[in-house]
Amino acid sequence: MNAATTEESGFALFDTAIGTCALAWGPRGLIGVQLPEDNGEAATRARMRRRFADLPESAPPESARQAIAAIQGLLNGASDDLNHIVLDMSRVSEFHQRIYAIARRIPPGQTRTYGDIAAELGDKGLSRAVGQAMGHNPFAPVVPCHRVLAAGNKPGGFSAGGGALTKLRMLDIEGARPNGMASLF
Repeated sequence: MNAATTEESGFALFDTAIGTCALAWGPRGLIGVQLPEDNGEAATRARMRRRFADLPESAPPESARQAIAAIQGLLNGASDDLNHIVLDMSRVSEFHQRIYAIARRIPPGQTRTYGDIAAELGDKGLSRAVGQAMGHNPFAPVVPCHRVLAAGNKPGGFSAGGGALTKLRMLDIEGARPNGMASLF
């Protein structure tokens, strides 16, 4: 990375099919991704400034530009699992890292439930903990929490702007039809 043209750490906003998103990077990979806030670009920028108060808004390095292009592609319907994007999970608990690793294996257009992920962790009783981890996911949609549903393939919650409707819209873009639901958009 050339310090003359990019910051070693920073954040940048970018447009997508669902609104203005943002990402933050550091020397070991992305440290956060932000889906659009309900009140547009200014609200997304304000959220990033709260989440990453120590980081400047700046031009992204090549690795972050590649991540931006991949996220834009996914939100335009490209079938990219985004697993090539390097995440710095040093701010994430080991338990959440395990959950996020399982979620990252869910391909675009497919879904799993909180219970499915809990069972893979070895304890179906961890479903609620899986849901909480998804609600605190700092990397959506790179860690595709939108592909993780509640019991009965119901949408469950979604902490991004627009809530469950945004989750369903993202699934619709990917062509996912949990439990045979028709296209919503």
